[in-house]
Amino acid sequence: MIGSSGIFLAHQEELAAFAVRHAVPAVFENRQFAVAGGLMSYGGSITDAYRMTGVYVGRILKGEKASELPVQQGTKVEFCINLKAARALGVSVPNTLVGRADEVIE
Repeated sequence: MIGSSGIFLAHQEELAAFAVRHAVPAVFENRQFAVAGGLMSYGGSITDAYRMTGVYVGRILKGEKASELPVQQGTKVEFCINLKAARALGVSVPNTLVGRADEVIE
């Protein structure tokens, strides 16, 4: 996923503006892009990832070896729609999709 790269995260506002300027209805993997002006985002919850990190740190501080901890993947995903970006792109978002979103940016 391209959003995993630090360079894309560092320039998320420019990427979102580029997508709107060139009428590209882009969907990104984290909500920061939708907040920055992208159309939609669907991906793992940052809050959930931080919580899981805290659990791992707690287990290590209690004496468990990091090499023996299981690899885990987050199970909570977030879906965010930016209706302002949709209007700028001339895209209509169905109400059924808006109803399923975790966050809607007006």
